[in-house]
Amino acid sequence: MKYTGAQILMKVLQDEGVDLIFGYPGAAVIDIYDELARTDIRHITVRHEQAAVHAADGYARASGKVGVCLVTSGPGATNTVTGIASAYMDSIPVVVISGQVPTHLIGNDAFQEVDIVGITRPCTKHNYLIKQTEDLARIVREAFYIARSGRPGPVLIDIPKDVAKKTVSYGVQKEVKIRSYNPTYNPHMKQLQKVIHLIKSAERPVIFAGGGVILSKSSRELTEFARKTRIPVTTSLMGLGAFPGTDPLWLGMIGMHGTYRANKSTSGCDLLIAIGTRFDDRVTGKTDAFASQANIVHIDIDPTSIRKNIGVTIPIVGDCKITLNHLNRLVDEADLGDIPKKREKWLRQIEEWKSTQQLAYEQGNVIKPQYVIEKLYELTRGEAIITTEVGQSQMWTAQYYHFDKPDHFITSGGLGCMGFGLPAAIGAQIACPDKLVVDVAGDGSIQMNIQEMATAVEYGLAVKIVILNNGYLGMVRQWQELFYEKRYAYTKIGHMPDFIKLAEAYGAAGLRATKPEEVISVLSEGLSIPKPVMMEFLVDPEECVYPMVPAGAPISEMLLV
Repeated sequence: MKYTGAQILMKVLQDEGVDLIFGYPGAAVIDIYDELARTDIRHITVRHEQAAVHAADGYARASGKVGVCLVTSGPGATNTVTGIASAYMDSIPVVVISGQVPTHLIGNDAFQEVDIVGITRPCTKHNYLIKQTEDLARIVREAFYIARSGRPGPVLIDIPKDVAKKTVSYGVQKEVKIRSYNPTYNPHMKQLQKVIHLIKSAERPVIFAGGGVILSKSSRELTEFARKTRIPVTTSLMGLGAFPGTDPLWLGMIGMHGTYRANKSTSGCDLLIAIGTRFDDRVTGKTDAFASQANIVHIDIDPTSIRKNIGVTIPIVGDCKITLNHLNRLVDEADLGDIPKKREKWLRQIEEWKSTQQLAYEQGNVIKPQYVIEKLYELTRGEAIITTEVGQSQMWTAQYYHFDKPDHFITSGGLGCMGFGLPAAIGAQIACPDKLVVDVAGDGSIQMNIQEMATAVEYGLAVKIVILNNGYLGMVRQWQELFYEKRYAYTKIGHMPDFIKLAEAYGAAGLRATKPEEVISVLSEGLSIPKPVMMEFLVDPEECVYPMVPAGAPISEMLLV
């Protein structure tokens, strides 16, 4: 039978299990939208294309599926670039479908024409410009395969208007095979035997887990491995939730704003087993001093990430889940002897670091942001899905909300994108309609995509927003305080909207706390209202995030107050 390109696209999307698309219509995709309306695929109309990608990103993380968004050509496509870059840095499987001018107009500077394939080439895992309708089905299937396999990532498909309109024959598609793309899932077993040997001899080991553990759904295997070997665990920002935040072996987050014990342990360990992480600069600090006394094992499905930033003793290319299953079996088979006794001194040292340098603050007459996050954790019992914007609010959330489960912390880690949290919360809420979803935001970052309050209200998504309002672009202000002699150049926000009235204007609820004694009541009320709620907390304007490692310093050299 013959179908239009738009009809073929819908058929392939349904074959790929797509039941939800985030998007914004436009002329170049009008034929696709016309066909989409005839299917049972749900469409969420966002208020800005950047938010469509962030929402698809949040949906992908919360659901485990590939997130999908659909936008028009020109500005519609270019508005997605920030969202694509964020998904790329965090390895999130998203397929972005953009419209394009007809093929005969490409290169003629036609109305709303832009080379989105060229623009996004550096920040996509792969991208396509479809020039013939006959290639559409194959390319869309390839895009989903590439997005979800190996190290996941965003893929863009650019579809010219005439390609969507043309009618061609369409038949059953074969299994996707790409000759030049074959991710390695199974690790080399001899390398794993070497890891077991290092575990036996190590006296001060540490496991460092990243977002790859969560993406590969191997949190259970990681927890089993750590408990069997009695090795304490730290994670990157993206790895929070990969290991229970209330487990005795938990060290806390590592890096620039990591815990004292995590940074000291990593700096002093003699074996570091890194799993599903790329050794970001915010983690390592001065690379020459990072885990300088340790043998380093690096497990990752992406071979280009291994030895890219940090030299390693044993490189292992493979899927985290498969590799950890093999390691757990090898640990069971191995004679670990007196490992518990060998670890006692190391674990005592870690407990000493933990007890002498805890995450701490003093709650006085002004609301401390840390207090808000602590009470949010207590009231939600750690069961909420938490999204964040970027900056101080993000770091306080990472420090004071304890994540015991994967996929419950959704943040823009690599790109550090302000405006991420609200649309990501919308995506997560749609993926998990029965879960409580909370976006923790700053007063600056929430305004980057505040228009998505309308989306949340329109679709009845009861997302909650916790705004830590300090009147500054807080993290930049902190750097200015510590390293620029308190010259707060353009970081004080001179005019702020009334967030309560703004929430009500959108049809949401608005609440405000101005004193510490109001924090619990505002949170309790806001979390219980069955619609979108914006909760504003007027916090200490010059509170800083500690610990903090100055840029370029070793992570063992922390500013603590």
